[in-house]
Amino acid sequence: MKATEFARSGHEDSFARDNLPPRESWPDLRLEEAALAYPERLNCVAELLDRHLAEGRGGRIAVIAAGLQWSYAELAEKVNRIATVLTRDLGMVAGNRVLLRAGNTPMMVAAYLAVIKAGGIAVATMPMLRAGELAYPLRKAQIALALCDHRLTAELEAAKAQAPGLALIVGFGSGESELEQLMAQPGYEHFEAADTARDDVCLIAFTSGTTGEPKGTMHFHQDMLAICDTYGAQVLRASPDDRFTGSPPLAFTFGLGGLVLFPMRIGAAMVLPDKAGPAELIEAIERHKVSVVFTAPTAYRAMLDKLEGRDIASLSICVSAGETLPKSIFDAWQERTGIALMDGIGATEMLHIFIGAPREAIRPGATGLPVPGYEAMVVDAEGTEVPDGTPGRLAVRGPTGCRYLADERQTRYAQNGWNITGDTYVRDTDGYFWYQARSDDMIVSAGYNIAGPEVEACLLTHPDVLECGVVAAPCPERGNIVKAYVVLQEGVAASDALAKALQEHVKAAIAPYKYPRAIAFVAALPKTASGKLQRFTLRQMARGET
Repeated sequence: MKATEFARSGHEDSFARDNLPPRESWPDLRLEEAALAYPERLNCVAELLDRHLAEGRGGRIAVIAAGLQWSYAELAEKVNRIATVLTRDLGMVAGNRVLLRAGNTPMMVAAYLAVIKAGGIAVATMPMLRAGELAYPLRKAQIALALCDHRLTAELEAAKAQAPGLALIVGFGSGESELEQLMAQPGYEHFEAADTARDDVCLIAFTSGTTGEPKGTMHFHQDMLAICDTYGAQVLRASPDDRFTGSPPLAFTFGLGGLVLFPMRIGAAMVLPDKAGPAELIEAIERHKVSVVFTAPTAYRAMLDKLEGRDIASLSICVSAGETLPKSIFDAWQERTGIALMDGIGATEMLHIFIGAPREAIRPGATGLPVPGYEAMVVDAEGTEVPDGTPGRLAVRGPTGCRYLADERQTRYAQNGWNITGDTYVRDTDGYFWYQARSDDMIVSAGYNIAGPEVEACLLTHPDVLECGVVAAPCPERGNIVKAYVVLQEGVAASDALAKALQEHVKAAIAPYKYPRAIAFVAALPKTASGKLQRFTLRQMARGET
């Protein structure tokens, strides 16, 4: 089969292939160069889960949560029962998209795997999203079916008004919810994995939206294994006896890879605490003897203040991603724990980390080296590689790459066979990559990606706001916070009470973590001669005021 040809699809619903970008606009997918070879007929869940049962590892612990422990065999039965419900009772056919809405719970993991095993396409969303934010992926991916934690159905029900294609919401998680009742039917414990192709889409992950509408990134069955067999096997190098935990939501591909795919590929266990703040992560590490943690730099910093008297001797691998890792946090964590933080950069478009370094090759302050199987370089505005030591745009290619769902922005991210990530980097003479800045207006706060224009649009719906600009302001605890510069309507007086009201307005309309933690009332905003907002000037102001 030629590299430009698709394998025969196992999808009855052809939506995904119909809405892939034109093949000539894809980045190069370099599986052979990464020494990866997957069979033409591939269902990644059969490899990640069923293989362990077939090879006699069904009794190994797969999932640990509050008051719950599932073996690989028990997880497989849950997955089979949900997959059977999807296809027998809920009318799902291969290629249908299914929205998933829950926290990092065992049932969320089982639902994720079941959708994919049944030949569906998982579209996971964060629990904090509001109705308006849920409506966009529902419409964009033409989703008719959603599986939702019973505690989170209200916003999804409200989203129906803006996404009338959503026909069915099935709740789970209470033990007596509709999904669990359907799963309990006799004969539902066996399910043969759908006959999908290695290049059938199994996941559509939506970005946070740097310039307005989020982008749906389309990932194949082979991609799910490729990140395990590159970063997981060759950089992380965990063992089947390791236990994984972390804070990133499973709706983020950072969380999906670190907490689910990487441990499952090697038959290790995942630990899913009810909450995943710094205190809860320490508790999980101590109680369940966790050895591998995935979280953001700000969480490591916060944990430092809570380690007194805690037993975290089981911990050996600590991965930091989601935002820049300051050297001060790296040094403090290593001094306190003896563990060098493994920095890394990934992207929703690439599925997971593509630059990092194994523990023996870490260079403090640097993001690291290209993950084996990936290539990276620094280029200028024309795409020409620049000399080492010169800042420029980061370009990367490997076995995974950007394929946006029906989106004209594909040609901005994928250029000349390379993925242009939107980050400014410097490469040194030893091949290490050093982060400089984001090339766009994304605000990264405590590991969350927040689009400034989205917060601006929300603030502008308040009747007292005439104009506003939203940028990142440095913060020692969170890395950055969202700061809004607001011009009020004529006759409206600035006050602390109004600032509080604007914050509550944002929290009620979009995910609460996006609200501006600082608001400055100004007489006018800096603009270009053509009237465009100068966010660069606002960022300079925010740094100076901090």
